[in-house]
Amino acid sequence: MKRLLILALTMNFLMLPVETFAQAFKTESGTVEFLSKASLNEFTGVSNTLNGLVDLDKNMFDFFIDLNTIKTGIGLRDKHMRENYLETKKFPFAEFTGKIDALPNLTKGQSQNVTAKGKFKIHGVEREISVPGKLTMVSENEMKLEAKFKVMLSDYNIDIPTVVFYELSEEQVVTIEAILKKK
Repeated sequence: MKRLLILALTMNFLMLPVETFAQAFKTESGTVEFLSKASLNEFTGVSNTLNGLVDLDKNMFDFFIDLNTIKTGIGLRDKHMRENYLETKKFPFAEFTGKIDALPNLTKGQSQNVTAKGKFKIHGVEREISVPGKLTMVSENEMKLEAKFKVMLSDYNIDIPTVVFYELSEEQVVTIEAILKKK
């Protein structure tokens, strides 16, 4: 009788949908891109070393980037950005932690728009923000994250250079894309 009960419980467990199992996903190679679109100068900075975790069971996420890994395509501009504006020796990371407003119930192949609310920290300043994004369940073991939000440099005490050849926009558009793998 015990064997039949164990077999029945095992069969029921194996037949549960994927969503009922642990839903923690992480990445160490997501992409972050910022776009600075000033009146006389437009450029992007890119890093492919976004680290992050999305735990749907606990409704928490945490993403961070080493700001020293961002490249704009011009070495001198990168050096000035790190040393004079982001001050990466004192503030090497940008981080976003928080929760998703309404947790998605995704199955393979499905996407859902979500809003993440939490704390974004850069240049030693932390502020509450909301970030719209999209989660796609690529497979049972992979989830894709896409998000786009704006950062006002003055909100984070980041000075804007006034030199004409290095004009920088007050508003930076940040785009994130990552494939997260099940932990």
